[in-house]
Amino acid sequence: MAAAGCHLIDDLTALAVMWVSRVILNIHRFFEFIRRAERSFIDHRPDVVVLIDYPGFHWWLAWRAKRHGIPVIFYCPPQIWAWASWRIGKMRRLIDHVLSALPFEHAWFASQGLKSSLVGHPFFDGWKAETIVRPAHRMLLLLPGSRRQEIDANLESILEATTIIQSQVQDLEVVVGAFCDRHAKQIQQAIARRGLAVRIEVGRTQNLIAQAHAAIAVSGSVSLELLAARVPTVILYRTTTIGWIIQSWFRHAKWITLVNLLACREPIVPLQRRITVPKTVERADPENVFPEYLVVLDPSVRLAEHVVEWFQNEKKRSLVIDRLDQIAKEIGQSGSAEKAAYYIVDVAKSIQETFTETRINVSVQTSTIERAA
Repeated sequence: MAAAGCHLIDDLTALAVMWVSRVILNIHRFFEFIRRAERSFIDHRPDVVVLIDYPGFHWWLAWRAKRHGIPVIFYCPPQIWAWASWRIGKMRRLIDHVLSALPFEHAWFASQGLKSSLVGHPFFDGWKAETIVRPAHRMLLLLPGSRRQEIDANLESILEATTIIQSQVQDLEVVVGAFCDRHAKQIQQAIARRGLAVRIEVGRTQNLIAQAHAAIAVSGSVSLELLAARVPTVILYRTTTIGWIIQSWFRHAKWITLVNLLACREPIVPLQRRITVPKTVERADPENVFPEYLVVLDPSVRLAEHVVEWFQNEKKRSLVIDRLDQIAKEIGQSGSAEKAAYYIVDVAKSIQETFTETRINVSVQTSTIERAA
């Protein structure tokens, strides 16, 4: 944004922290940034405030912008349709217009009484659409996550599945896409303990995805990259017993994988509140484009089943690719940022006109009252 000519009050990425303890340790920095942002609202009075993702902090900025009568637009809004639908009241109070990334997201916000426009997902603006040329030999890509806690929770299941796969599929190259050198070191130690023939690449995830014939990945936005490259993928996310129960009490999304949500007819469903954890890992629902496993128990056998099936039965792998191709053609269009920019200008103009008319009406009413008095 700075390179594009924006004046930065502060670098918000420096506040991209996770977990309660990290937030508490940095709370003074959050308050200082809020103070400086509000001062900017008063001194420079922007025509509109545009929030992008990062809802935990952005609620505070939205409240202060609205306090000063500044319209607020949310681009890539919080996924309250998935986890926290009770926050819809807050969105109605604080957000004037939503720029939605996903079709079902746009439909849900509109059904909840919010003004929403579908602009598409910004990921596809950055995806390089050149022809993907896969190597002649078969390649399995392992993506254990971009955060340490994701690797800690899922790596052993991924490697156990790899052991099973390599015992059944010959001449298979297996590559791990590591986010950074620190993660690569941790992954290498786990691979060495098992004696697996697996190569690690750091910082080359997009290139590796373009070469992969199949993948095992921890749930996250990487599923969109795998969709764009048409890579059949098994998704997993291991959690604790308490974590599994809590998510079942709050999750409205039918699946945890964006690609699966895009593919199903009813992505948002009533809460499935449960207090017991399944004692076995059942095979993923056939409705899934990417078989997914949100589990407490080890899903390695199930992960391996899907991958082995794809490598041993090209027809089944092709069916998955066909489904991915259909979804990608429907939603994988570039231009999200450009559409968002036009909407922001148009919405800002229309909202400002409404605010101006309101102020004039209030002024007229006040004058009438004063004359009457």
